[in-house]
Amino acid sequence: MTASERGRAVRPAPTAEVIRTRGLTKRFRGGQLAVDGLDLSVPRGSVFGFLGPNGSGKTTTIRMLMGLITPTAGMATVLDAPMPQSVRTVLPRVGALIEGPALYGFLSGRDNLVRFDSADPTADPRTRDRRVAEALERVGLAAAAGKKARAYSLGMKQRLGLAAALLVPRELLVLDEPTNGLDPQGMREIRALVRAVAAEGTTVFLSSHLLDEIEQVCTHAAVMSRGRLLVQGTVAELAAGTRGRLVVLTPDAAEAARVLAAHGVTDLRTTGDRVDGEPPAGGAEPDEPLPKLCAALVEAGVRVRSFGTERGTLEDAFVALTGEGFDVAG
Repeated sequence: MTASERGRAVRPAPTAEVIRTRGLTKRFRGGQLAVDGLDLSVPRGSVFGFLGPNGSGKTTTIRMLMGLITPTAGMATVLDAPMPQSVRTVLPRVGALIEGPALYGFLSGRDNLVRFDSADPTADPRTRDRRVAEALERVGLAAAAGKKARAYSLGMKQRLGLAAALLVPRELLVLDEPTNGLDPQGMREIRALVRAVAAEGTTVFLSSHLLDEIEQVCTHAAVMSRGRLLVQGTVAELAAGTRGRLVVLTPDAAEAARVLAAHGVTDLRTTGDRVDGEPPAGGAEPDEPLPKLCAALVEAGVRVRSFGTERGTLEDAFVALTGEGFDVAG
C-alpha cells in the first residue's frame, strides 16, 4: 500500500449527514435542562436553519457540537467523527461564529484576522495576506480594515467574526445568530454571502430566532422550543405542513367576516377590504370545500373581488406547533 493509499484509508467516504445527534442532552448544575433528548440530522450540502426563540437551547446545542461543553447524555457526530472526542481533527474543517466573535480590541480588523489565521495550523502563511484581504472584502469591511476592533459597532464585529470563519474554505460553516446587530441592508448582505458559501459546496448550519431569515436562505430547518426538537425537514415541507389562510378581498368586509364565521372559519382578521382566517377543519361538515364558502358569501350579497388561500409559511408552522408567537422581522 502506498503512502497516498494509506492516507486515503484513514478517512472513510463521507456520509449523507454532516451533523447527527441521538438523545443529545445537557443539564446544567442546579438541574436546569437546556437540551432534552435531541435527535438532529443535518444533510450534507444543505443550508440548515436551526430555529427557535432565545432560550430554546440552540446555542447550548451548538456548543456541544463544537466540543466547547460536554453533553450530559446522548451522542453527537460532526463530519462523521464523535464529539467532543474528535475536537482536534474536526474543528480545523469547520468555520464557526458562536455567541459573537472574541476579538482583540487593541488590534485592527485586519490584524485580528492575521492573528486568527496564524493560529490555524492548516492555514498556508504564504497566502495569508491575500486571504485576509479577500475575507474582509467579502463581508464589506475592506474600508474599515485598519480601524481598531474596539471601535467597531456590534454589526461590524459580527462581520469580522464571519470573515474569520471564511479565511480558509471549510466543509461546514456554523453560524449562531449571524445577523445579530446588523441593519436591514447588512442582513441582506450576510444572507447573500451565506448563499454564495453554500453554492461553493460548504454545508451551512445557521442558528436564528428570525423566521424570515430561515425562510429566505435555508433549504432545511429544525424547530426548537424549550430545549426540545419539535420538527425538522425541508423548509418547503415544514411550510406545506400547515394549511394556508383563506383570504377574501371585498368592500363588505364586516358582512364577509360574519358569513365566514357562520360557516366555521376561525381566527378571522379584518384589515380594510381584506378578511382572512383559518378554513374549517372539523365540525358537522369537515373539510368544507372553498367553493361552498365562496357561494355562501355571494348568496349573502357580499361583493367578492378576490377569493383564495395563501400558502402556508414557516411562521404558520411554528405557531401551529407551539401556540406561540415568533420574531418574523429581518
